[in-house]
Amino acid sequence: MSTATGRTSVDGERKALQSGGLQPAGRDTLAGSRTTVGLGLLGSLTFWMSQPPLDWGPLGWVAPVFWLLLIRQPRLSGWRPYGVLYLVGVVYWGASTYWLTLPHWSAALGWVAMFLYLACYVPLFVGLSRVAVHRLAVPLIVAAPVVWTGLELVRAHFATGFLMAALAHTQYRWIGLIQVSDLVGAYGLSFLMMFISACLTMSLPGSLMGMGGRPAPRWPLAAGAAALIAALAYGHFRTVDHPTRAGPKVALIQGSIDTVFGGDPLRQRTAIYRQYINLSRQALHRDPGLDLLVWPESMYIVPLVLIDEGAFLPEEQLVQGFHFPPAEAAAYQSEKRLPEAIDEWRAVGRAWFSQTAATIAEAAAAGRKDSSSTNKPALLLGLDCEHYRPGGLDRFNTSLYLNPQGEVIDYYHKMHPVMFGEYVPLGNWFPALYRLTPLSGGLTAGSEPKAYEIAGARLTPNICYETILPHVIRRQVASLRDEGREPDILITQTNDGWFWGSAALDMHLICGVFRAVECRKPLLIAANTGISAHIDADGRILAHGPRRETDTLIVRPQIDARLSGYVLAGDWFAWLCAASSAGLALVGWKGWKR
Repeated sequence: MSTATGRTSVDGERKALQSGGLQPAGRDTLAGSRTTVGLGLLGSLTFWMSQPPLDWGPLGWVAPVFWLLLIRQPRLSGWRPYGVLYLVGVVYWGASTYWLTLPHWSAALGWVAMFLYLACYVPLFVGLSRVAVHRLAVPLIVAAPVVWTGLELVRAHFATGFLMAALAHTQYRWIGLIQVSDLVGAYGLSFLMMFISACLTMSLPGSLMGMGGRPAPRWPLAAGAAALIAALAYGHFRTVDHPTRAGPKVALIQGSIDTVFGGDPLRQRTAIYRQYINLSRQALHRDPGLDLLVWPESMYIVPLVLIDEGAFLPEEQLVQGFHFPPAEAAAYQSEKRLPEAIDEWRAVGRAWFSQTAATIAEAAAAGRKDSSSTNKPALLLGLDCEHYRPGGLDRFNTSLYLNPQGEVIDYYHKMHPVMFGEYVPLGNWFPALYRLTPLSGGLTAGSEPKAYEIAGARLTPNICYETILPHVIRRQVASLRDEGREPDILITQTNDGWFWGSAALDMHLICGVFRAVECRKPLLIAANTGISAHIDADGRILAHGPRRETDTLIVRPQIDARLSGYVLAGDWFAWLCAASSAGLALVGWKGWKR
């Protein structure tokens, strides 16, 4: 290569760096493997501290700065920095999701798979943002929030989705700020926070960004302050002077039974039932005028059995998933009594529903001072469902709505089962995979949301993990709205006894705060071991239960008439950010090959 050609190449590179507000690396740059380790770990530590269990929310504004400094550096040499950043991600996500190991020893395998996957997002964020800043001369205050938001959307969808510990979640207590979530979801708040953190980063001294003694500009601070003021003004506008009306009076029943594998299943289920029926009696003693009692996910001990016409042909396909032990089911089948036995089990379940409703009605009558009142509460139970159909059996995680007489009015099947918690990938084709887990078989996904009519209000149930993913709840509300049955109240039934009082309970509760704001619906949570809660449509936690203890919350949510732009339009903004990130990945790939 000639001298002239080499000079031209260097000049071109210098211009490209300068167009992004950067200078070539010099002695005072922070680039290098030690710096990558230091800044990467500082970012990881402060991100972790901003989330539960420490829950130091203000650090959510500071944590991104350490990774943004790496994006601003003129050079990160070779592949090693990205390997370091991947290990930084391993440290962060391993610490943030440790509670996945608690239910069973085999869950440790899922935990390892989870944090090894999630760790990819740290080098992806830094790498894609650097492509935008250094190759395309996109300002950091645009590149970083777009890439971060796009990656959060990917994280919410890929491999069934996981969006706990989103950046926006660090601010769940700041009610005036989180109102922007009804525009484009919690993604909008994550975008805003990363924008402000990028403004702060650009205002740091030039020596921290490989720019020598160049003075720090002040305009980014002004831009960040203006964005924050605008968001708070919107939050004030959305939270004042909006009409509401009182909804039904609801008791959220919170037992406290950790999930433990092994032991005597009958004794365990009997203990669960006794605890929840006694807590229900206590709630009715406090207020016999309740309209609804809600039990958490899977806390009712008898399944709902549904049988389609012709469901018992061929019979041999039913034994694998039959509720009775396989040997007992096989005996019934050999005696040609399998259909009869299943029908008998269905009758047992209906008898249990009637008996439970009668017990609840008796407790309500005993607690009333006015003998002329005949009000009896309905029941919302969390249980298993066995649906026998021609040629096979489907198992569901179900929310069951019973009227005060114990009659089945409606039921909702969970639409988003949890991978490794409720099914094993490829388990339908390779049943032996379930032998490596405490699961007896996989659950089937439900097909439609439901709206229960109770005391002049529509209540839409969701189960456990579904509140973690904004698009799942949003689609349910939007679908019912299109049918003319838009819900007034959201109800979450969850069994968090899997996590033994860990930070998972707080993270799950925080997700519920954002689902309430996004949909502009009050959200009620009935959680085994906690944290049960009453969250209003502005995201305020008006009442909550204790951690890993029993309680009964008696609440009367206020039905909100405000519209939500997020419910109407969905994730268009986050998808736009994700598409932009995909474009940056393509540019980076082509540059790497070249």
